Amino acid sequence: MKNRLIQLSALVCASFLSLLAAPAASSPPRDNILLSCGAAGPDSDANGRPWTSDAESEYAPSLNGRSYSAMQQASSVPRVPYLTARVFTSPYTYSFPLPTGRIFLRLHFYPSNFANHSAADAFFSVTAGPYTLLQNFSASLTADALSFAYLTREFSLNVSSGCLNITFAPSTTHKNSYAFINGIEIVPIPGIFSSSRPMLIHGGNPVEFEIDADQALQTVYRLNVGGQAISPVKDSGLSRTWEDDSPYIYGAASGVTFSNDPNVSIKYTPSVPNYIAPEEVYSTARSMGPNAHINLNYKLTWILPVDAGFYYLVRLHFCEIQYPITKENQRVFGVYLDNLTAQWAADVIGWSKGIGVPVFKDYVVITMGSGQTDLWVALHPQTISKPQYYDAILNGMEVFKLQNSDNSLAGVNPEPRPQPVEDPGKVSKQKEAKGHVAAIVGVVIGGGFAILLAGVYLSWMSKDKEMKAAAEDLDDESLLRHVGEIDGGTTKLEVKPGNPTSENGSHE
Repeated sequence: MKNRLIQLSALVCASFLSLLAAPAASSPPRDNILLSCGAAGPDSDANGRPWTSDAESEYAPSLNGRSYSAMQQASSVPRVPYLTARVFTSPYTYSFPLPTGRIFLRLHFYPSNFANHSAADAFFSVTAGPYTLLQNFSASLTADALSFAYLTREFSLNVSSGCLNITFAPSTTHKNSYAFINGIEIVPIPGIFSSSRPMLIHGGNPVEFEIDADQALQTVYRLNVGGQAISPVKDSGLSRTWEDDSPYIYGAASGVTFSNDPNVSIKYTPSVPNYIAPEEVYSTARSMGPNAHINLNYKLTWILPVDAGFYYLVRLHFCEIQYPITKENQRVFGVYLDNLTAQWAADVIGWSKGIGVPVFKDYVVITMGSGQTDLWVALHPQTISKPQYYDAILNGMEVFKLQNSDNSLAGVNPEPRPQPVEDPGKVSKQKEAKGHVAAIVGVVIGGGFAILLAGVYLSWMSKDKEMKAAAEDLDDESLLRHVGEIDGGTTKLEVKPGNPTSENGSHE
């Protein structure tokens, strides 16, 4: 079934490309593609970007998945594209005719219950051309482990065939499994990796690592160091999201953050054009602080959880943005990845040749094992060259996972978060405490009831005394009448001869 769908998708792409070859046809679209899966029609997101329904697009031939709306949606979740989803119980392939070149592919997921489909049953794989992007993926487990309501997975792929097929396939090892997708985003990008000459950090002397033209990458982290998060509309044309770096700082030694001096503007160069990172990344920074003695006794460190068993491209963005750092050997520092020396003496002014001029450096590290591990990125002052300031600086950080030898970028799902286990001794004490509380409540209620009965009895005795006192001054008829008034008129009056009464029974 899967092969049939892929063949059909290839035929659609071939047909589309044959039409493009006709004189009247135009080139494949170079604009961004924003596909809202399961939506009834076109809509715009919170940033004003237009999304197209997959049902109304040419990218979804013979669409067989059902459209669903999320049964519940948290207020923090953007309505577009996360309100609706396309659910597949069998493999399905979207086909995107695209010009050759590199793209960002973003897959948007909001794990939710869809009618009779539980969020916990969504285990599936996603492939794009020859690459496996996700395998046995659970959006629910992943979002829960990260404490995120929704997820975006971003990949960078090189399209060389003129068409990109993206297949969603439910897992065959999980009962009731299904695949789903809320949104698919495709953004053509310039060669942001083609000029990269990263150094492989492996414990010996660093050696140059070649990024193949067809290399597939997954964006794992994109951090605006020392600044606030940057939304896609504020990026420099590639609709990227830059996170605040502070959640990843190790310990309390977070250094200091600052912005560019009012007299310093960002000056891009041919080797670092503006699409590498927006001005806001280079206009803010984090350094270790002004105290040289303190700086020499710690490393400014970020800890980044990643999938083990992959190579990672670590791109660090630098820019000196405040006076008096304008000359070489004023601020020199070491860069360390997983406790290995990546850069012995980083001198930003020495690299950029001027204040306000951005640069970036690429490194590749290897993570061993399986499951998840932590990638450490650290900075520390270098003292050998006796710089003017014992300090370090960083403006931005990106971490990309590289495909393995199986053309896969897929990691493992995180383990479910453990449920709290009650201490048996604590449970026993809680039960004992509850028993004490119940006993006290019982005593209070019983005491209250006794007090109520006593009050009623005293009230009755008081009325009885009043009745007896009144009887001393009344004749028999009046006494009986008085008793009748007291007991609500239920006592029958017995009138004896010689005791005259008025017509209405009152005593005269």
